[in-house]
Amino acid sequence: MGKRDNRVAYMNPIAMARSRGPIQSSGPTIQDYLNRPRPTWEEVKEQLEKKKKGSKALAEFEEKMNENWKKELEKHREKLLSGNESSSKKKQRKKKEKKKSGRYSSSSSSSSDSSSSSSDSEDEEKKQAKRRKKKKNRSHKSSESSLSETESDSKDSLKKKRKSKDAAEKEKDIKGLTKKRKIYPEDKPSSSESLSESDYTEEVRAKKKKSSEEREKATEKTKKRKKHKKHSKKKKKKATNSSPDSP
Repeated sequence: MGKRDNRVAYMNPIAMARSRGPIQSSGPTIQDYLNRPRPTWEEVKEQLEKKKKGSKALAEFEEKMNENWKKELEKHREKLLSGNESSSKKKQRKKKEKKKSGRYSSSSSSSSDSSSSSSDSEDEEKKQAKRRKKKKNRSHKSSESSLSETESDSKDSLKKKRKSKDAAEKEKDIKGLTKKRKIYPEDKPSSSESLSESDYTEEVRAKKKKSSEEREKATEKTKKRKKHKKHSKKKKKKATNSSPDSP
């Protein structure tokens, strides 16, 4: 058996397109874009000149605004000039009036000066008297304040001395306690009690009072014993003296 023929016929695409004919285009072609209407160089220059000049309406509006502004400035200047003129006239009138009044017041001022000088002298005397009174009051107040300050200083010094004495006594008590703790360790407070130093000092003072009271009692007992012994000796002497006289 022979081989199968798998060959395919070659189709030229350009020849096929030519055989189909021209294609109907739906939009503009490249040739239409290139053949579009274009302005001449003169028309372009005219457009550029118009852009530089700007719109006519804007130019007219600016001209009107400038004219209105000029009119307002002129009105304002006229007002200022008229105000200055009126103020200058008023000043001149005031000066004239002052001159006239000065002429009339010169005659009356001479009489008023004499009366004012006498009143001024009286016022000065009153002021001097007031100043003297103020000085006296100030000196009296300063002396009283110095006395009060000395009294307060003396009181403060006494208070400080008392405080220093109390502090010295407390220090002595504390030193005595420390010595006793060294000599008699049994008197120390136990760790379970954990007393503060102030409580401990109070306890020691109470113990001192008790010991002093016990000493006084012991001295009283010794005195009583001595008296009793003296009385017994006197009785024995009387007995011995009476025994030989009896026979």
